[in-house]
Amino acid sequence: MAENIKEYIKANESRFFEELFSLLRIPSVSSDPSRKEEMLRCAERLAELLREAGADLAEICPTDGAPVVFAQKMVSESLPTVLVYGHYDVQPAEPFELWKSDPFEPEIRDGAIYARGANDDKGQLFMHVKAFEYLCRNGLLKHNVKFILEGEEEIGSPSLAKWAADNREKLSASVILVSDTTMISDKVPSINCGMRGLSYVEVKVTGPNKDLHSGHYGGAVANPINVLCDMISSLIDEDGRVTVKGFYDDVVELSAQDRAQLARAPFDLDEYKEFLDIKEVKGEKGYSTLERTGIRPCLDVCGIWGGYTGVGSKTVLPSEAHAKISMRLVPNQDSGRITELFMEHFKSIAPDYVKVEVKPSHGGNGFLIPISSKAYQAASRAMTEVYGIEPVPSRGGGSIPVLADLQQILGIDPLLMGFGLERDTIHSPNESYLLSQFFAGIESIVLFYKYY
Repeated sequence: MAENIKEYIKANESRFFEELFSLLRIPSVSSDPSRKEEMLRCAERLAELLREAGADLAEICPTDGAPVVFAQKMVSESLPTVLVYGHYDVQPAEPFELWKSDPFEPEIRDGAIYARGANDDKGQLFMHVKAFEYLCRNGLLKHNVKFILEGEEEIGSPSLAKWAADNREKLSASVILVSDTTMISDKVPSINCGMRGLSYVEVKVTGPNKDLHSGHYGGAVANPINVLCDMISSLIDEDGRVTVKGFYDDVVELSAQDRAQLARAPFDLDEYKEFLDIKEVKGEKGYSTLERTGIRPCLDVCGIWGGYTGVGSKTVLPSEAHAKISMRLVPNQDSGRITELFMEHFKSIAPDYVKVEVKPSHGGNGFLIPISSKAYQAASRAMTEVYGIEPVPSRGGGSIPVLADLQQILGIDPLLMGFGLERDTIHSPNESYLLSQFFAGIESIVLFYKYY
């Protein structure tokens, strides 16, 4: 079959690019309310492409936010059903001046597609559409296939969980197949068998009721920025562990065998440090760098501000200080509970000379699938055939919270069969997607259906 799909890709290559580029040209930026028309236009184009690929049904489903594209082809009720998840919204492209080409006018150069969404996630979800098309047009489809393509993943999927719960029967399937992640490298393929969850909060520390002259009041009144820095520094101890009471209560320690499996992933610490231009790494004591980003939770300040930050100097003691704090969680940790624990802890460590507010932002739970599962084994066999080497099981340090929601709502596991690479610089200027990975992804997905 692999040779046939290779020939199909080669024969239809120019059409594939034309169709994908029609999606990439649409600036479907979900965080920008002025892009509502473009969001709908992108959803409609996807539905059109799914119908052309062979779907019996492809519809635009309204939600409380951006619409969901739902499509399906039912072959037989007795066959297993694969539910393909993806998202058609993209990150903002700013700063535009750092792009070498127009982010919404795709361009092929140096063996890659350059555009916003080339990888995340339009390029990767498009592989599923073309694999589905090949199977339909060649009479090889032996599964029921459903697509759920949302338009709010980049803003935390605020509408999808409710829509999925309201349409539980419609979405019934045996596995959720996802391509929205990276692999270790194109020479060392990997399958993501779990991702971390997220709890994201914003904190505000208030001192005096207005900004004060630092000469008149400095040394006599608490500076909220100084206090906030002290409070933040106390959140992680000298061993790199989060000090929030109860934070680790539900963290499952991996067995030596599981840690050995994950350690199969090739990793060069010196190259890692050189790539980041740092002298040394830092993290929780007793764990490797890959373990720290895959199987352990963490807490990081993502932004901090207060006082005067303009040009020149202003001798002011600020009234307020703010910070945004991200906590990456591992499976079994509940995002809502962690948020509550953090709120209680942060308020409890506030000294009397300031007031503290904690505002939850967004979050979601992590998830894990066993490598012994039928879906994982099918994906592993497919990628081994395409890449010539057995893929390594890996854990993602990032989060796709809605997948944990879908897992709970639908009672089925997600399988992350991603083909992106770190070089693709998703979310940044000059996002790209290697053509070799794009083609290998289509081949691997076709073979997944063969072995699942």
